[in-house]
Amino acid sequence: MRDSAKGREYFRHFLPITTRWADNDVYGHVNNVVFYQWFDTVVNQFLISRGTLDIHGGDAIALVVETHCNYFAPVAFPEPITAGLCVVQLGKSSVRYEVGIFRGDEPAASAQGHFVHVYVDRATRQPTPIPDAARELLQSIKVLSL
Repeated sequence: MRDSAKGREYFRHFLPITTRWADNDVYGHVNNVVFYQWFDTVVNQFLISRGTLDIHGGDAIALVVETHCNYFAPVAFPEPITAGLCVVQLGKSSVRYEVGIFRGDEPAASAQGHFVHVYVDRATRQPTPIPDAARELLQSIKVLSL
């Protein structure tokens, strides 16, 4: 099922991202795999920059278990983009984010999708509860899924 493009007002955190020449494919627009890199970037930038995910030494780490993307309009270098982020589900050890990719100042997403993290113990790779600080941060960008 294809979702409708959401507007900026739906998202709670934003990260400007510069497109690169290498992002374009032979068809003259950003290749689909790059959108998943942007999803990964906005999620991890949010967690790492706020000190709730220590990728080098934390006991709990977050692994991607699911991603999905719908494309509504092409994006191409050298367009500036902004990635919007929110949380729509927060479980015991997992979190489902929604991400929107916006060209320039456009109000509707050119692409959007979801990204699911499962928190696991670094050593055993077994699911572990989301640490309290991370849970509090994730709750701060939670929205009701529409």
